Amino acid sequence: MTPHDDTAAGPSLAEQLGYAGDARLLIVNCDDLGSSHAANIGVYDALRHGAATSATLMVPCPWARGAASEYRGEDVGVHLTLNAEWDLYRWGPITQAPSLLDGDGGFPRTVGDVWEHADLDEVRRECRAQVERAIYWGFDVSHLDSHMGTLQLRPEFFDVYLDLADEFRLPLRLSGASTERAVGFPFRALAAERGVVSPDHLLYAPAVGSRSVVEQLISLLEPGVTEAYFHPAADTPELRAMSPDWKGRVDDHRFLINPDGLRAAVERHGVVLVGYRELRELMRGAARP
Repeated sequence: MTPHDDTAAGPSLAEQLGYAGDARLLIVNCDDLGSSHAANIGVYDALRHGAATSATLMVPCPWARGAASEYRGEDVGVHLTLNAEWDLYRWGPITQAPSLLDGDGGFPRTVGDVWEHADLDEVRRECRAQVERAIYWGFDVSHLDSHMGTLQLRPEFFDVYLDLADEFRLPLRLSGASTERAVGFPFRALAAERGVVSPDHLLYAPAVGSRSVVEQLISLLEPGVTEAYFHPAADTPELRAMSPDWKGRVDDHRFLINPDGLRAAVERHGVVLVGYRELRELMRGAARP
């Protein structure tokens, strides 16, 4: 994970949330709720008994409906999904979207494949349907993020991402200024112009299994709101069969539920845990620009 920094004029996001300007706030998000039964067990355990403060649901995945049946009002957003990256475990669109299908009948495996072949009208329709289905299932949706970053890193796809956040008045996961420079367009400024709230910093993990890098960076968190994301899952035969990175997912689960894991680290360094719901209420309480 590497921190992505961003600065803004006026009251800081921490101050708008009621904290001191030098407060260090951390959102601990669990990605991939609904991707498997093992993920559902791990994510809800981390939310209910561990250090996690939010999660995001992969609506098109086979166990998403199971996640909905177990929902008890936790801070859950939608992990907008246009990819199915695993070779043997597949999922696909919930709308009629031929341009979002690969030869196996599921979503494309790679981000580049989506960018090259996807029809943007089908992308917009599919992503809106994912948010609407989560709401229909009873989730009090707290925010949006993008599975594998597909919607964030290309301008035409980011337009869909931002439009949905504005339409549903939901915060977004965004990377910081260094990513803006790399991809060549100012997505943070575009979001701010629309009144869409995002954490100040993102701890980016290039692979599943985040314990070692998060432990190293907790003491180095900058003032403001930082998001760290994990992929907790229970150690089950299902998970081992479907997921090449199952060991990292099991380790994420242990790190989040162990009292000597993430919770001990944030307490030791004076970091305050918050969720995306606080950002959503701030965004909805503010006047549109």
